[in-house]
Amino acid sequence: MTLIVRDFTPADTDAWVRVRRAALPFMVTTPESVAFERATAHPDKKMRMLVAEEDGELIGTAFAGIAYDSTEPGQAFVTPQIHPGHRTRGAGSLLLRAAEEHLRAEGATAVYAWVVDTPESRAFAEHRGYRPTRPMHFQRLDLANGRLPPRQPLPAGVELHTAADFRDDPRPVFEADAETTADEPSDISTDFTDYEDWISHTWNHPLLDHGLSTVVVADGRVAAFTAAQTDGLTRYWSGMTGTVRAHRGRGFAKLAKNDSLHLARSAGYTDAYTSNDADNLPMLAVNRWFGYEICASEVRHVRTFG
Repeated sequence: MTLIVRDFTPADTDAWVRVRRAALPFMVTTPESVAFERATAHPDKKMRMLVAEEDGELIGTAFAGIAYDSTEPGQAFVTPQIHPGHRTRGAGSLLLRAAEEHLRAEGATAVYAWVVDTPESRAFAEHRGYRPTRPMHFQRLDLANGRLPPRQPLPAGVELHTAADFRDDPRPVFEADAETTADEPSDISTDFTDYEDWISHTWNHPLLDHGLSTVVVADGRVAAFTAAQTDGLTRYWSGMTGTVRAHRGRGFAKLAKNDSLHLARSAGYTDAYTSNDADNLPMLAVNRWFGYEICASEVRHVRTFG
């Protein structure tokens, strides 16, 4: 058996997608999204994409980079994934070692990684110096056979739009995204103020379906939204759902999400997925109300260099 780790090339795209879909079946990954993320990565991100090959077959992948928008310098991330049929053969160790060497050379002082919440995966991480910080739950909703709550009459002064309605001026959506993201539980604090960077990497991302992303407008201002990502086939992912502080507690997150899910089902999507920090009790309750069920969990881990 010959096992090597090397840099990703465009010819690896289809195999990269195959491995990521097998390792993380609840995520949305497409060849277009892989190409986009590689081509548009911010220079300060110092992103590196690595692959592991076993006898010429691509069996593992890894993203590694610097959290350039963090308020604390030196924060970094790595996301190694191995195809389920090729684990425990050393590919994960080689990918992680190569990623850590790259990040250390770029000035990283702390590396964060999501680890599947299984005894084997957690032991792998902890044996290599990573300690757990916070758990997160993936959830699935059967759009094809499940029952969605019916659409309700809108309160006075409230309108439903899609992100497509903001194509000429997305800044109100950016401002809502920035405010709600700042309040999400996270290990890495983010300075979410760069509008042009948001346009480049969020608004223009090929997975973002503007027509299925619902925006709640109350009294003429964006009050809540849900960002829908799709693979163009059957899979729908809630990239982010949030309500601005002034409008919380009014059910707007449910309103946005319900409308988006109805639109997605009408468009032919059959599987809806989302994820929430285990401490984000309000959104976990919202998703249970829709009928989402936990299908997998991960635990954030961190390793510090010094």
